[in-house]
Amino acid sequence: MCDQSNRDLWFHPLHEAGESGSRRAEPAMRLVLVGPPGVGKGTQAALLCRRYRACHLSTGDLFRAASCETDLSPAMQTALDTMRAGGLVSDDLVMELVRERGACLRCCGGFLLDGVPRTLPQAQALGVLLDELHVTLDGVILYDLPAEEIAARICGRRTCPNCKAVYHETAQPPLKSGVCDRCQTALVQRDDDQPEVVRTRLAAYRDATEPLIDFYRDRGELVAVSAAGTPEEVFQRACEALRKHRSGAPAPPTRRTAVQA
Repeated sequence: MCDQSNRDLWFHPLHEAGESGSRRAEPAMRLVLVGPPGVGKGTQAALLCRRYRACHLSTGDLFRAASCETDLSPAMQTALDTMRAGGLVSDDLVMELVRERGACLRCCGGFLLDGVPRTLPQAQALGVLLDELHVTLDGVILYDLPAEEIAARICGRRTCPNCKAVYHETAQPPLKSGVCDRCQTALVQRDDDQPEVVRTRLAAYRDATEPLIDFYRDRGELVAVSAAGTPEEVFQRACEALRKHRSGAPAPPTRRTAVQA
């Protein structure tokens, strides 16, 4: 299995670190995960990591971990200052943070890169970086789901403000409506799960990501997977799509998610 020290390097990079990891019975997987909010990328990443014994490298995890630390690289400190001021972290800064963690991308156990790239310039910069590291992507998984289903998933989500447990009004309701099973606290709907906010988030995703999808499709690296169904069904679908992709079998045409602004 991939050495956990490589996952640690994602949070505490060592610029001169080299490859590490145990001998493997099968080639490592190096994947990028792409998809709109609400399709379950986090759940799928965990399943894929167990299946392919790879590190889940999430920029979201990176920023959350860094916000609790004081000994930060200049790039990370600038990124956090920008986020705290309500600004957007630039493409160049995002890629500088990834570049600082090149040892993770060279890990012989493979990786699942989640949260980056999110724009075409980030994808282009990542391609240059991977070429420098002599690393080749095995696939870019695009999780696809109709916009109305995404909205239903997100808007039905309810969260416990006390213990942080997450429920869904129809898919995973609490035993007592509106009350957390664990601590009996009243459940709330997060601000970013409100319908108007969800529509804005999906529109922003569409505008930023469509050029990214075209970029990876043109490179022959895109692996489109329907995110409909249970997590296990989506996972099995992804594994089969990856198997066909690596064997050179033609991929089915991708369907563009229709998102209304």
